[in-house]
Amino acid sequence: MRTTIAAGLAVCTALLLLRADPASGLDIRRAEVKEFIAHMEGAYGFKKRALRKLLKSADSQPAIIDAMSKPAEKAKLWYEYRPIFLNERRIREGTEFWIAHRQALDEASIKSGVAPEYLAAILGVETYYGRLTGTYRVLDALVTLSFDYPPREKFFREELEQFLLLTRDAHLDPKTLKGSYAGAMGAPQFMPSNYRRYAVDADANGRIDLWNDWPDVCGSVGNYLKEHGWNAGEPVLDEATVLPEKAGDLDGRKLVLSETVGSLAAKGVSFDATLPPEAPAILIAADEPDGVHWRVGYNNFFVITRYNHSPLYAMAVFELAAAVKQRMLANEAEPLAATATPP
Repeated sequence: MRTTIAAGLAVCTALLLLRADPASGLDIRRAEVKEFIAHMEGAYGFKKRALRKLLKSADSQPAIIDAMSKPAEKAKLWYEYRPIFLNERRIREGTEFWIAHRQALDEASIKSGVAPEYLAAILGVETYYGRLTGTYRVLDALVTLSFDYPPREKFFREELEQFLLLTRDAHLDPKTLKGSYAGAMGAPQFMPSNYRRYAVDADANGRIDLWNDWPDVCGSVGNYLKEHGWNAGEPVLDEATVLPEKAGDLDGRKLVLSETVGSLAAKGVSFDATLPPEAPAILIAADEPDGVHWRVGYNNFFVITRYNHSPLYAMAVFELAAAVKQRMLANEAEPLAATATPP
């Protein structure tokens, strides 16, 4: 126990010291950096000298660690998080995005089975439909988190590896690509490993571009959800009620698809499900100003959380998708109403 506490204090101290200092170039003499360079040389044939020069040009930034330490999904309750993504501007621009890129969305929807409103909503939540793709150099973000963020250094070191492979194979400049503080890239905010695994050349032009090529962007989001188990035509989320005397026995905070439609009904959760009793389900507690409101998510809800492991994120995508679709239907109905012959 003492060893664990001491290790935890050491990590906290290191992070505090890092935050106190301005951005600084990576010290390539550090043992873990040397080990990474040797790995990239031995496993993938990278030139050691060129890789040293590239990593030395990266800046380790305290602001990146600060952002990683307090993401909105963990810092806010649902009623605080929801207005960030569910507002008039985002709904209006989602409708405009759908109209402008209808063909790309429709083709991606046909290939993936994901309804176009969900493809648009994910892009709306992630980057405001491609307008805000991040201001950090991806190299800086991944280097910072790989070598100066002990809680998740293994994950980010693997992403740095994938980023270097991606930029080499796709002939991209690793020094100029920009993204989020976590190193996510392009309109759909794919991490490098996801870029390499799930991004598709939807328009068959010989390259994948997740910044400017909307068929590729829409197709890649659809492919990601499909590969993670999206079931075409199935619902995502339903409102639910719970008997007051049963509420204390229920846990709506675990992001695990461990219940079924039937098991939740047997526990006193009431909801209008169109799926059979054996369909997987998850109970969700959504915090509102007047207390907890209950919802039931299905397989497709869980798939959305594979994009971002947060029920708040998935609920925002669900509600934005519904709002944009409703606005689209209303817009399409207006010309019909204007030209209809009065009785």
